[in-house]
Amino acid sequence: MSGFKGAKLLYRAGRMLAQFCFRAFGRLEVTGADGVPKHGPLIVVCNHISLNDPPLLVAAIPRALYFVGKKELFSTVISRFGMRAFHVSPFNRSAAGIDAMRVLMQNLERDRAVVIFPEGTRSPDATLQQGMQGVVYLALKSQAPILPVAVTGTEKFPLWRIPFPFRTMRAKIGPVFSLPVIEGNPSKEVMSSMLDMVMGRIADQLPEDYKGVYGGQSSRKSGGQSGETPAGQAVQ
Repeated sequence: MSGFKGAKLLYRAGRMLAQFCFRAFGRLEVTGADGVPKHGPLIVVCNHISLNDPPLLVAAIPRALYFVGKKELFSTVISRFGMRAFHVSPFNRSAAGIDAMRVLMQNLERDRAVVIFPEGTRSPDATLQQGMQGVVYLALKSQAPILPVAVTGTEKFPLWRIPFPFRTMRAKIGPVFSLPVIEGNPSKEVMSSMLDMVMGRIADQLPEDYKGVYGGQSSRKSGGQSGETPAGQAVQ
């Protein structure tokens, strides 16, 4: 349980409960979990197809995860307690992403694993949408390694049924990698190329009918430092 050092008690209990429910009242398939670094800063990037994605990630990844969520989710005492218990920090959407980036950087500086959905919002048809460059900026600024994850099946049922999904949910975890070190300010072309690399790594873990705009694109063409590297965006 070394990957859960510092995790809140309710987070640990919720993770165990989610694993039990997903397996007892559905089917949970996780591949690649052994490759998740147990220590150090980590950026978890994932496709976003449902509000059920965060609970699946919590259950699937053997490490405490930290999220950012729009401040409207913290409007009541109960919601604030629940969000904070599951490591969700509020951010102001009117701050053009600066507030979210600040929170994410603070968590990475504390050697935590943060979750980003690079598409920026949920996909309307469960296929991978065009990514946003915030994830590239965060990775370059923090120099944290990136862990690509693909989820499927969470779009098959509503959030209120998460304790009893009666569906198969899958989380495929790819090898950790890092973006190339860039001297000075990268050009738009370089930023776009690195974003394609990140999104391509997610697409590599997805079935063909989920790849969307990244169908047929291989992240290997973009280079990058792969799994031998030493050891989005928000909940909406």
